[in-house]
Amino acid sequence: MRWLRNPWLHRLLGLVLGGIFLYAAHAKIFDPRPLVTIIWNYSILPPGPVNLMAIYMPWMELVVGIALVTGFKRRGAALCSTGLLIAFMVALGINAVRGINVACGCFSTSAEDVSNAWLLILRDLPMLLAALVMLVFPPPAEGPGAPTPPPSRA
Repeated sequence: MRWLRNPWLHRLLGLVLGGIFLYAAHAKIFDPRPLVTIIWNYSILPPGPVNLMAIYMPWMELVVGIALVTGFKRRGAALCSTGLLIAFMVALGINAVRGINVACGCFSTSAEDVSNAWLLILRDLPMLLAALVMLVFPPPAEGPGAPTPPPSRA
């Protein structure tokens, strides 16, 4: 399991997952109005939080994406991305159990872009796995302030 702590693996996962979050945020930041309709169609939240979610969620995706790509506070961003992905998957799962296919609002702000909720959950699983690897298996500390490992007993 040491390979899960490899700094290069974390950089790669951060670039890929961060890039996905940045791509997901770009259209929604400039015009969050269609996202309101998409979130409303999930039929989970009351009207007040729907507007707040449509305004703040894309900015959260942007900040998380930047942190993952740059490596600045990558583990904290991995925690946030884990929370976001779980929330997305729960919302999709609720509608999948209800038998409702919704526009996920992930990479498109079109309410007509309806997909099978179960397939969307399956698509999110590798992203959740990447976020969990960065969260649960941090690479060893590097740099001048890093603690030195204990000497090996050979």
